[in-house]
Amino acid sequence: MALSLRFYRIYETGNEVDLDKLEQYLSESHSISRVRFSRVKTSSIIMEARPLLLNLDPARIQTEEWGELSFSARAKIYDIGTISICLHHERNTDERGLLEKLSLYFADQEGLDDIFAGYLKSVKEILAHSTDVNAIDPDFYEDYNLYWTSYPDPESDPVVVLMGEKIDFSPAMRSEILKNSLSYSNNDFAIVSWDTAWLCDTEDPTDLVDLIEYANAQLMQLRFHDTQLSLQMESMYEHLDSADRMLRWQRLRKYHLIMNQLMEVHAEITETIEKIQNLIKITEDVYYARVYAATLNVLRTSQWTESVQRKLDVIHRNYTMLSNEVNIQHSNFLEWMIIILIALEFGWAIWQTLF
Repeated sequence: MALSLRFYRIYETGNEVDLDKLEQYLSESHSISRVRFSRVKTSSIIMEARPLLLNLDPARIQTEEWGELSFSARAKIYDIGTISICLHHERNTDERGLLEKLSLYFADQEGLDDIFAGYLKSVKEILAHSTDVNAIDPDFYEDYNLYWTSYPDPESDPVVVLMGEKIDFSPAMRSEILKNSLSYSNNDFAIVSWDTAWLCDTEDPTDLVDLIEYANAQLMQLRFHDTQLSLQMESMYEHLDSADRMLRWQRLRKYHLIMNQLMEVHAEITETIEKIQNLIKITEDVYYARVYAATLNVLRTSQWTESVQRKLDVIHRNYTMLSNEVNIQHSNFLEWMIIILIALEFGWAIWQTLF
């Protein structure tokens, strides 16, 4: 039986990436390529900008039970600003239950923090001269484990594999974890959960692997922008509070600055969210579409999208209120100017009459 482990950590640069320019810059000094789907027709899965694949030096992890495990490593760079780092180990084995043992050993990506930190540092150094990577927070990431076996392993409990712990799970919990199980034939299956997936297929299903990774990249983008909007809203309320303590003409000027900033943030994030939602489209392959949709559902991307949209709505409402306030102040100013002009005209007329 063939078996593979893939461990992902996905980071956010906070900026869009020009992949064509980056590819040209890295092509002479690094091993790079563009991601391509191999088991489906090109027209079945549509991506406007295919991520850039950057091969990294392999990693070796020493274990007591299995000796040294060798992992290949690569970084996948998305035009939306997301960077995904993956460690990949594969082997052939006749040992039943090996997947369960390995999943428990690497539960919660135990022992991988320093390795990922080293790879992130390397990626940042490689991209530093072509991409703004200063905003990457090494402690803010999305992690995911993805396991593949060429045949079912009856000695590996799928619930234990997906949860990363060996306990007596209740029937209700088992049902909840296994409800996102999908199959294309009697010889394969895909089970996805919120931080782990187990794929079983006679061939390594690299296309499904990529789709699940893309779903996690979308989640990372939504989480990042949700956090940024929260910070933006805090800043907005602080600026509004300080504006309320200013003189009227200073307050109007401050309102204009806040409005410009709010509109810029609203437009930028609205455009980004649209790109996230259109990152990939599956047009023909029903099974791939179901696995991708199930992964998005399990990751609760719709809830993150709703959270981002609510915050965008709050920003838009505040912009509207500020705009109305500025318009009212302008109207009041114009009314006073008219009154003053009328008074001056009357005063001038009286002056001419008297003198």
